[in-house]
Amino acid sequence: MVATLAIAVAAGILIGLSLGALGGGGSILTVPALVYLLAVEPQSATSASLIIVGITSIIAAISHARARHVRWRAAAVFGILGSVTAFGGSILNRSVDPQILLLAFAALMIVAAGAMLRRTRRGHDADLPTPNPAETAGTRPGAVAVATKPAKVKITTSQVVKLVASALVVGFLTGFLGVGGGFLIVPALVLALGYSMPVAVGTSLVIISITSAGAFTERLGTGATIPWEIVVPFTLAAIAGSFAGKAISDKVSATTLTRSFAALLLVVAVYVTVQASMAL
Repeated sequence: MVATLAIAVAAGILIGLSLGALGGGGSILTVPALVYLLAVEPQSATSASLIIVGITSIIAAISHARARHVRWRAAAVFGILGSVTAFGGSILNRSVDPQILLLAFAALMIVAAGAMLRRTRRGHDADLPTPNPAETAGTRPGAVAVATKPAKVKITTSQVVKLVASALVVGFLTGFLGVGGGFLIVPALVLALGYSMPVAVGTSLVIISITSAGAFTERLGTGATIPWEIVVPFTLAAIAGSFAGKAISDKVSATTLTRSFAALLLVVAVYVTVQASMAL
């Protein structure tokens, strides 16, 4: 029991660090950690992951909200759309072979790692926040603050389509695999709405908490077994790690953090693929 508790705490801190620093990513490691390190059955692990990720995300979002890095309206719209497909993903989860579920997880980790590495190829610009015209209007030297109004950002049909598609895909993955989907949410907010990285990270955390709650609601009453003796210490450790992750993100380059995490995802994906394939 002591060893199990130690593993749960260590894994929780790692997931929390990623959520706090990157606004996502860490949740994709929660299910493999529960299954392979803590011997939780895959379907139960995806349900437990929703609790861990959802609670940790909303707590981590508090410090971002205090820094005005959360856009509540966008988070609500994205979260509501995602919750719709999260229900469908949760239903499908119960009809899939556990090992196939884990192989799907491995494939998702590889895709996530590739997406993260592509984002860092922009060089040093990846370390800098992408300015949102609405956020930076009126801040140039010599501007008269009292006479300046925030500029409205024109949202194109293409951007709306990308945002809606991202919300629906993230929601499905949340319900089906128990992941938060931050690795998709953050780029979607940056590219579709022009949010800076800090704002995208903060808003992503709120969205993750909403979609996780939606997916877990569907599982209530289905007899899903939740290993609370693991979930509670795991979640508390993840919350502590999220605060540390926020502090780290203020000091360490975003490129370094992203590349390091992408490498970890690839290693875990290979391990999960081998283990799940042998169990088929």
